[in-house]
Amino acid sequence: MEKHEFDSTLLSTLAASNVSRRGMIAGVAGIVLAGGALPFLFSEQALAAIHPRNTSAGAVSWGSNRLDIFGLGTDNAMYHKAWNGSQWSPSPTDWEGLGGVFNSIPGTAAWGSNRLDIFGLGTDNGMYHKSWNGSRWSSGWESLGGVFTSPPSVVSLGSNQLDIFGLGSDRGMYHKSWNGYWNPSIKGWESLGGVFNSPPSVVSWGSNRVDVFGLGTDNAMYHRSRAGNRWSGGWENLGGVFNSKPSAVAWGPDRLDVFGLGTDNGMYHKAWNGSRWSGGWENLGGVFNSPPSAVAWGSNRLDIFGLGTDNAMYHKAWNGSRWSSGWENLGGIFNSPPRVVSWGSNRLDIFGLGTDNAMYHKSWNGSRWSSGWENLGGVFNSF
Repeated sequence: MEKHEFDSTLLSTLAASNVSRRGMIAGVAGIVLAGGALPFLFSEQALAAIHPRNTSAGAVSWGSNRLDIFGLGTDNAMYHKAWNGSQWSPSPTDWEGLGGVFNSIPGTAAWGSNRLDIFGLGTDNGMYHKSWNGSRWSSGWESLGGVFTSPPSVVSLGSNQLDIFGLGSDRGMYHKSWNGYWNPSIKGWESLGGVFNSPPSVVSWGSNRVDVFGLGTDNAMYHRSRAGNRWSGGWENLGGVFNSKPSAVAWGPDRLDVFGLGTDNGMYHKAWNGSRWSGGWENLGGVFNSPPSAVAWGSNRLDIFGLGTDNAMYHKAWNGSRWSSGWENLGGIFNSPPRVVSWGSNRLDIFGLGTDNAMYHKSWNGSRWSSGWENLGGVFNSF
């Protein structure tokens, strides 16, 4: 693999309310596992709920062989495209306009079959929300208040449940939840404290459990969790010094894997095994231009993606006992870090903006990668 360099302006760019093409994609989401009872966790239904997206980002899956992608056009309005199992809608290269004018990449989540929730920062840096109920979009964009300096990160812990996180104007972490109504209120936000240099990455490994990660002012990794209605005390320092925001993923109950770029722009990893964190940060090599995007399509399986210094897409996998050798070059040349989503066992879908700022897509079907990169059209400012 060729050596890569990291954009040293990333952290300052992320802090800006108007997010640039490179900086805005740094809000790669943590990967979400919308949990239920433990036997449900790795059913096909549960695997379909794994989405960054994560991570709470521009791509999400609410069911088997279903994909929904969101991005901001050149007018900074929200646009949408869907895969229904046989074709792209509204067409292979067209996009559905959802209106609005935004300063941030979208945060997305799916808490059930044929349900979508989208969040973004408006021109006032307040949080706005739109939902799909299976037959139509909600009218307009709902204002949820707040003033934010980071894109939203969103996770669903179960049916009709949403948790939204973002950095306020004081760089502290703020939170709002939905469980049939907004808490603490439609406009109010719960302060979780801390002072951060990066947007949050959030993940859920089970019902009523959420874990939040972010970089402190020392660029070390910090972590806080909520079980039921109780937050852990303070922010846990996990060490390290990082150039990128984290990407967090859960492949099973009480299991967490966190990734970030070190000061050498190599990929680093730390894991929680249910009783303790792994010692130090594991060096996975490579040198990257983009933050990582990680996903889990099954128990004890991890796939990580990032852009090299040639801005091509690279991939590494954990198969339950060892990491794949080196970094696999998937080609392409991109203006944005990847978004990755899994809608089922041994299935991966990756998205990124090409040098023409159109959306491109590649998939893994369990035995091979699709040929080349599929052009999905559009021209985007962020995704």
